[in-house]
Amino acid sequence: MAIAIDFGTSNTVIARWNPVTQQPETLNIPGLSIQQSFNPPLIPSLVYIEDASKSQVLVGQKVRDQGLDLSKDPRFFRSFKRGIGASLQGFLPELDGQMVTFEKVGKWFLTSVITSLSTTNPEIAESLVLTVPVDSFEAYRHWLGSVCQDLAVQEVRMLDEPTAAALGYGIADQDILLVIDFGGGTLDLSLVRLDKSSQQGNKPLGFLLKFGNKSLAEDSKQKVKTARVLAKAGQNLGGTDIDNWVVDYFVQNIGIVASPLTTRLAEKVKIQLSTQTSATEVYFNDQTFETYELSLNRETFESILKDHAFFERLDDSMTSLLQQARRQGIEVSDINSVLLVGGTSQLPAVQTWVKNYFDASQVRSERPFEAIAQGALQLTQGVEIKDFLYHSYGIRYWDKRNNRHSWHPIVKSGQPYPMTQPIELLLGASLENQPSIELIMGELGAETGGTEVFFDGDRLITRRLDSSVTSVKPLNDKDGARTIANLTPPGFPGSDRIKIYFQVDEQRFLRITVEDLLTNQTLLENQLVAQLS
Repeated sequence: MAIAIDFGTSNTVIARWNPVTQQPETLNIPGLSIQQSFNPPLIPSLVYIEDASKSQVLVGQKVRDQGLDLSKDPRFFRSFKRGIGASLQGFLPELDGQMVTFEKVGKWFLTSVITSLSTTNPEIAESLVLTVPVDSFEAYRHWLGSVCQDLAVQEVRMLDEPTAAALGYGIADQDILLVIDFGGGTLDLSLVRLDKSSQQGNKPLGFLLKFGNKSLAEDSKQKVKTARVLAKAGQNLGGTDIDNWVVDYFVQNIGIVASPLTTRLAEKVKIQLSTQTSATEVYFNDQTFETYELSLNRETFESILKDHAFFERLDDSMTSLLQQARRQGIEVSDINSVLLVGGTSQLPAVQTWVKNYFDASQVRSERPFEAIAQGALQLTQGVEIKDFLYHSYGIRYWDKRNNRHSWHPIVKSGQPYPMTQPIELLLGASLENQPSIELIMGELGAETGGTEVFFDGDRLITRRLDSSVTSVKPLNDKDGARTIANLTPPGFPGSDRIKIYFQVDEQRFLRITVEDLLTNQTLLENQLVAQLS
């Protein structure tokens, strides 16, 4: 059986391919999923650590059912997806003698969800598709791949969330689609062309992270559909930020104290404003025995958004995407449909903003929660993905003019992957009897500015960096990983000593091969940079 997981900042969705109906269906996992009639089964992305030393945790709705999400207990985690692979500022706790990281929390969450799924559906361990934000760095994707290696699943694939959403809306007969995926933690825009190919067969589909003895695609004799990504833009902005802004508004105007409880109430008010013009929640302070009404109307809510440059940030992402499209000869009028995905996309203010760019008849929003997970299942049903790099890869060098380190792009954003031809770089020794050559490689964010993830008290939030700052995630800047060539015999200045081949594979990971030009030896071969040690 094929399973897809849309691991979200606020909620997680699991879908499976039903071989009887030949259709995707969203799964309800008892104890973990929210029981609600107006939305598909959602698993809150929440973790409570009972014993870190034994990896014992509660996840999903179980956390809410026991009220563990309403206190400032350091064992409770929400929005932890944002911290995975990020360089965080702030405090992370030590629990039960274990240092707790967001990577550990995320692994416990996914492992618990899949274990619970296996209990109720023992036949799932065949094929798994995981979705990732379009703006995700290699560190996040590498973490996700490492989690999969420990799962009892034969084959694991990875797919960008907006591309999955385009497939999930089931409108492959239209040429060009714009997917706006606006969830709890990220805003992702992706322009996708869905083409039908007449080729049969046995092509590798998607980006394989883990192989079993057999790929499901080997049995597929149907026509292959191609999802070609034309342009994409993204940033760390989502419903969690809005919740924090609403809490800050209530703190400033009625004097409540920011806490997990008030954050939960603010989220409820925000959700109500998607279908109502005003909303109210009651807050009881059990220390002062005072009761407050947290009331908000749409006009005030949209003023809060404007005060935080919310719409300017949306415009920045849309402008970036449309500029990429125009460079390929695609105008706004060429876009057939606009698909809205994620809970934040349901806010009337967001839908009004979208309709400033597109006619209302083009905009679809009826499948905000299921489209990604159900669309990802198409990878197991004969869909080939053609994509390009959103970030550049570069090497660090010393900038003498500015007296600081800087980064030189080697593999630039926009490069299709997997690459058909590697990029070569020659390096020589700079000292007499030099024993080795070091090189620090990194993934470079968009040059229009990045996002910093940090703690404000007990809240994990984001802050936008200045547009002149390029965010960089070093891939091998750690002890034992910087050295890419041990030189025997030692190197001398004056001539090239090693040749490096840079390649990006089908999983979007940077790999290098290093050859010693003096001895004709291969020192590293197709090595994943993030795993250098």
